[in-house]
Amino acid sequence: MKVIFLQDVKGSGKKGEIKNVSDGYARNFLIGKGLAVEATAKNMNLLDGQKASAQHKKDVEKQNAQDIASAIDGKTVKAAAKAGNGGKLFGSVTAGNIAELIKQQYGKDIDKKKISLKTEIKNFGTYEADIKLYQGVTAKVTVDVTEG
Repeated sequence: MKVIFLQDVKGSGKKGEIKNVSDGYARNFLIGKGLAVEATAKNMNLLDGQKASAQHKKDVEKQNAQDIASAIDGKTVKAAAKAGNGGKLFGSVTAGNIAELIKQQYGKDIDKKKISLKTEIKNFGTYEADIKLYQGVTAKVTVDVTEG
């Protein structure tokens, strides 16, 4: 019997996969526990629709990431910070601060977890930050820390 797996089943198949399994195993275990459904024409069409929808969602997310990358790649983000003697900052400029500054200065929402800094920003100066927006879509920004 041909079945469509609704969940990953160890040793049998992965979610969304179509496989031939024995009738008893399909009826008693897979379908009985809700792990799979019979591969009828209706269920195959539903699966195709779900796959197309998931692919469309991925395409939209990638396009949004590319739009954000083109808007901020190579730009400079200006950060004002207070410092003590010798130009050492009180605290540091973090990825969260950079995400907020990008939102304020360029109007683009970026998750702070996607921003990676090569070094900690604890002094005045310019620093590089890499932003991984999506798989294969990255942007680089320069962070200019001045006294403020």
